Amino acid sequence: MRGGWWRLILTALIVYLIANLVLSYFDQANEPTISYTEFSKQVNDGNVAKIYAKGDSIQGQLKKERKNPGGGTYTKFNTERPSFANDSLWSNLTKHNVTVTAQPVVQHRSFLANLLISLAPMLVIVALWIFVARRMSAGLGGAGGMLGRKAPPKPVELVPGEKRTTFADVAGIDEVEGELNDVVDFLKNPDAYRRMGAKMPRGVLLAGPPGTGKTLLARAVAGEAGVPFFSASASEFIEMIVGVGASRVRELFAEARKVAPSIIFIDEIDTIGRARGGGASMGGHDEREQTLNQILTEMDGFSGSEGVIVIAATNRADILDPALTRPGRFDRVVQVSPPDRGGREAILEIHTRDIPLAENVDLAHVARTTPGMTGADLANVANEAALLAVKRQQQAVTQSDLSDALEKVQLGAERPLVMPEEERRRTAYHESGHALLGMLQPGADPVRKITIVPRGRALGVTLSTPDADKYAYTEEYLRGRIIGALGGMAAEHVVYDVVTTGSESDLEQVTNIARGMVSRWGMSEEVGRLSALPNDAQQAYGLAAAPQTLDVIDAEMRRIVDECYEEACRKLRDHRGQLDALAQALLANETLEEADAYRVAGITRLTKDTDA
Repeated sequence: MRGGWWRLILTALIVYLIANLVLSYFDQANEPTISYTEFSKQVNDGNVAKIYAKGDSIQGQLKKERKNPGGGTYTKFNTERPSFANDSLWSNLTKHNVTVTAQPVVQHRSFLANLLISLAPMLVIVALWIFVARRMSAGLGGAGGMLGRKAPPKPVELVPGEKRTTFADVAGIDEVEGELNDVVDFLKNPDAYRRMGAKMPRGVLLAGPPGTGKTLLARAVAGEAGVPFFSASASEFIEMIVGVGASRVRELFAEARKVAPSIIFIDEIDTIGRARGGGASMGGHDEREQTLNQILTEMDGFSGSEGVIVIAATNRADILDPALTRPGRFDRVVQVSPPDRGGREAILEIHTRDIPLAENVDLAHVARTTPGMTGADLANVANEAALLAVKRQQQAVTQSDLSDALEKVQLGAERPLVMPEEERRRTAYHESGHALLGMLQPGADPVRKITIVPRGRALGVTLSTPDADKYAYTEEYLRGRIIGALGGMAAEHVVYDVVTTGSESDLEQVTNIARGMVSRWGMSEEVGRLSALPNDAQQAYGLAAAPQTLDVIDAEMRRIVDECYEEACRKLRDHRGQLDALAQALLANETLEEADAYRVAGITRLTKDTDA
């Protein structure tokens, strides 16, 4: 510490000297030094008001401003009287009524004033340094206390009159509810578990795609158990200053213990929970790793009787640090998947509880045509339908409102775009190619709607959805998906012998399916039954396989896509009449629903109304 004070004193001295030089420069800049000849001339002209002399140095002030021969103008001045001068100066001054003062005309600041002004910046720095030192020594969380949250975390409070979220507000994921019911029962009856010597999992990790209801489930657990609920996003812990995140984690867990039994919910935990040691950071322990280490320490320090359970949510459970998911931390991993058909219907019933529905509304039909949608997607569909009903000045939401809302969510909003007639015809053939191949391909998803009304970024859309949820796909089905996606480009090639930019999104879909077939799902004899290019490596394509393997993957992808494109063109040539009929019907009506599309194409629709 002694060396620190010496550095502080030395810095203060340097600041003082520099400030003194600067102040002296500004003081002298306003009072120019003039020649004694110029001074005598001003005295003889009667323009000198008063002077102050000390030895041969003279300070004075003019009555009227004059130009300085050295440049600029001046009123106050300094000059030196030569020792050899014998010019009757006193008599000239008396003659022209010049006042000779006893005080300097130009007042300079005192040494003390200069000292205080020059040391002012250093005093401010010292005061700030003392303030920081006291805050850090007061135990307010180190740097986190100085720049982070000072107030301790509080449980999520309910708005007055609002009821708590329970499992009655959750639907479509019954298997997950069963896993979490154990947590609720433990929080309600901890003594029963203690008597049996059972310990509840200290952490529950909810893993699944976005919108599947992970946060809702955590709130429902807290609501069912009737315990305090602390909610935080993992990104809230991360700050620029190292140590803030760990400090906030300690505060959060300390507050949860005070009101135990309680629940801590950490959303998007992969922000701080990524696997360590990947060489991503320059140092060994950056802020993210320190925060993760603190979470691991806090969870490992729990005893079974504390009654604090940590629930975390992530979309990427595969990249989490193994120390997080080992027994004793997040030792129960619950997969939250998109709901099946029955689950979607139950979710729609929950989200339409407060929405007046017309008698003709069939939620089961909506659930059947929305495979793959999550709870958040279905909530959005219900809300969009209610908004449409208000715009149309209706008293209740009809089936048409739900269908239009679903189309808006799946296809995008309609655009008032006026296309040239030739481009409109080409778009009609493009969408007809998609639709016709979807109807002809065995096992393909049924065509639900065809439109050439511009929606979102697309000039036209063909909507195909399966009758039932699919969880595993055959090579034949995937090839059918590729053929259907290439149908638009193939139709333009067959009819117009041109290739346009309208197939961009189709080609992206084709590339992803073909890459998966070859490199991940073992559907290529050349690559073999191995995962040559894991899904994570697609962002850094080429880093997960040898160059020779990448060449084989590329060749196999091209072979599959070329074969599918040739088959698409062949089928469209063989069924050119049906393609023309669909295109003409689209040009006339702009939109064809499922029944009309199959009728115009002359194809019988085989329905498979089976439960998922």
